[in-house]
Amino acid sequence: MKIAQFFRKNKSSKDEEILSKVDDIEEELKSIGFWESNPPKLEVSNYLEAPSFEIWLQCVFIPNARLAAKTGKYPKGSQVGLMALREYDYHSHIKEAQRLVRLLHEFDELIKT
Repeated sequence: MKIAQFFRKNKSSKDEEILSKVDDIEEELKSIGFWESNPPKLEVSNYLEAPSFEIWLQCVFIPNARLAAKTGKYPKGSQVGLMALREYDYHSHIKEAQRLVRLLHEFDELIKT
């Protein structure tokens, strides 16, 4: 059995929820114009080293979240929602990013369960 087939047949409901949430996050990034069609290749150890939070979400967070859902190996916690809150609603309020902030908080909650 190929690994991809194994993962498709053995996904938990948490895996499915995480993948769905990540798809929602990607869709929202695209709909509000925060998605890059040709993003740079990133080799960063944290989001502060990325050119922008949006690029980090696209190039690091989303691929890592999808990999975690495919393998069932999750971190003990996630604070991407808090990072987004600081990015979009701390010193100034960025209205178009508020749904993205909510989706990222929902992702954090899914990781906890």
